[in-house]
Amino acid sequence: MDSSYDGGSRVKADEAMSEEEFSAAIKAAADDAIFYIDDQIAPEREQATSYYRGDPMGTEEEGRSQVVMTEVRDVVQAILPSLLRVFCGTERVVEFAPRLQAKIEEADQATDYVNYIFHVENPGFTILFSAFKDALVRKTGIVKWYVDESVKITEQSFSGMSDEDIAALQTDDDIEIIEQKPDEDTEEPEIDPATGAPLGPVPNYTVRIRRTLKEQRFKIEVVPPEEFLIARDARDLDHADYIGHRREVPLSDLVAMGYDRDELEENATSGGFEMNNERQERNPALVKGWPNTPSNDPMMRKVLYIEHYIRIDKDGDGIAETRRVCTVGDGCYVLHDEVWDDMVPFAVFCPDPEPHMVIGYSMADQTKDLQEIKTAIVRNTLDSLAQTIFPRTVVLEGAVNMDDVLSTEIGQIIRARTAGAVQSFAEPFVGQQALGVLAYLDDVRAQRTGISKATQGLDADVLQSTTKAAVTAITSAAEQRIEMIARIFAEGPMRRIFRGLLRMVIRHQDKDRIARLRGKFVPIDPKYWDADMDVIVNVGLGLGNNQDRAAAMMAVFNAQKEIIAQFGPLNPLSGIMEAKNTLVEILKIGSVKDTSKHVRDVTKDELQQYQQQQQQNKQDDPQMMLAKAEMAKSQADIVISKQKSDLEFVKAKMQDDRERDRLEVDMQLRAAELQMKYGAQVNIAAIKAEVDRARDSMEAQIKQAGALTAQPTPSDQMQVQ
Repeated sequence: MDSSYDGGSRVKADEAMSEEEFSAAIKAAADDAIFYIDDQIAPEREQATSYYRGDPMGTEEEGRSQVVMTEVRDVVQAILPSLLRVFCGTERVVEFAPRLQAKIEEADQATDYVNYIFHVENPGFTILFSAFKDALVRKTGIVKWYVDESVKITEQSFSGMSDEDIAALQTDDDIEIIEQKPDEDTEEPEIDPATGAPLGPVPNYTVRIRRTLKEQRFKIEVVPPEEFLIARDARDLDHADYIGHRREVPLSDLVAMGYDRDELEENATSGGFEMNNERQERNPALVKGWPNTPSNDPMMRKVLYIEHYIRIDKDGDGIAETRRVCTVGDGCYVLHDEVWDDMVPFAVFCPDPEPHMVIGYSMADQTKDLQEIKTAIVRNTLDSLAQTIFPRTVVLEGAVNMDDVLSTEIGQIIRARTAGAVQSFAEPFVGQQALGVLAYLDDVRAQRTGISKATQGLDADVLQSTTKAAVTAITSAAEQRIEMIARIFAEGPMRRIFRGLLRMVIRHQDKDRIARLRGKFVPIDPKYWDADMDVIVNVGLGLGNNQDRAAAMMAVFNAQKEIIAQFGPLNPLSGIMEAKNTLVEILKIGSVKDTSKHVRDVTKDELQQYQQQQQQNKQDDPQMMLAKAEMAKSQADIVISKQKSDLEFVKAKMQDDRERDRLEVDMQLRAAELQMKYGAQVNIAAIKAEVDRARDSMEAQIKQAGALTAQPTPSDQMQVQ
């Protein structure tokens, strides 16, 4: 397959590029992206910046009203607080979700650590504020993340240093002693010629050192819109053929990055970027013609430094790789080149993205025409009011004192020689008719942006002209528009930023770090984390009726308390962990960021250990021990009572047997006596059977009485239970 490009000599695709061809290809891609940004995108952003500031519109007339309405700024300032409340109202705006159950704790630590890098090690709030404002006003808010390993050099002086102290400094490879002299209040001691030991006090020294530190830092910054470059046909950041970051950098900073000083001085130029119109429009202090180097230090001379991410087949294998190339000067002299196998470290915020394009539209694009119309109407209204208050005057030339006529002092006398020499053209005020047009334009703005008087901090209860439900519906509709912008920001750039930070930390952190996460100092070693964890962004916070959400959460918490009281803290429906999560949500609704101050982060293992400890404490409770003693005593009383009952039963049975044996003997003697005396026949067997029946009945009654006596009473049963 043949291929060619402008100005190149490469013919076949299977041939590797020469350094000249490669540099020319980089320059061609960069020049096309620069032309696209500077000639097509930048003019609209410059105008939006001017409208946001309320600069003169160029249609002003001498002697007429020159007021400028700030419709763009009003809309942006109305949207910004809601967006910042959404993304800064909690410490964990973004969470990482593991793909395996065994990685849950790892994902929680990664979430805390990346949020710590974003909000603590970097100014997270300032980053989001700047990015959101750039996006709302200038179409794009660009955030970049990178590893900063630049060298930092500091010099310090120490006095009162002994020889041992100086020797200790010399053992540190990062320290260079550049000056050493004795302290002014000490003198060199005499040396003993025999032993070589100093005679007298040992002198102290003043030492000046240079410390060279190379410290790894994970940096996040907002890139000015004019510095960001992208191919004109790019649909997204992941598949763009070219992405670049151009900026002016002092030569000193490039040397600190590790580049060769001589190579930089030979090839680095400013490239004319200091004359960029959009840059000067954003910062009027950067007037054209201002010197590029305000000082005489040649190392502070600023040069054009471009970081390119380009898809190109440099090695000629037929497959284009993404390469990171760093160049200086407008000729794109290559300082660094590497194959880039990670995501491009940029995220673009855009409130109104256009499908299949990276750069969409801003809120300024939706309101610039309204600002122009309202400015014209208000100017004409003020002019009409001014003409009503100060009407034009007809003066008969030569018949009036002109100084008196021109004076604006109230009650000033006008001296005239002829009656009627001074007359005024009284014109009626016609600005009232324009007020209806302004109200109509406010309605148009509300339809476009969702920003109206009802959504700018007014309480629905104080709007007496309509019902609370109707006003709540209006505010909810406006919040839906803001929520849509928040969802666009969350699902796109915010997700990309935190995914990029996670991958950067896993790839580049070279040693363990100690960080304060959730109130505890823990070691962080991300080498074995999963770089492809799912990213979840919480954007619902801060929107909607917070009172209703808080009331709903309180109702859930009350139901959880009843469930826990009835079924225990580890029931399958809702236990202590779920109740803790509900309390955290209630605190977040109240804009409490550090919930760990109020609710502890308890794990299930800690909860089970706490329950076991409570059970042990409950067993050792004096009242419980007294209850156990009472229960043991009751059981002993039951046993003793049963034993007494059994003894009484035996005694009663023995006594009954004796009585019955005695009766049986008496009965037989009585029967024998009757037979001998009267000759009558007595049925002794029948009488004996009747006596035995009576005996069995008596034994049954005695057994029943003994059983009732041996059974515990209901109060005893309660004590046993």
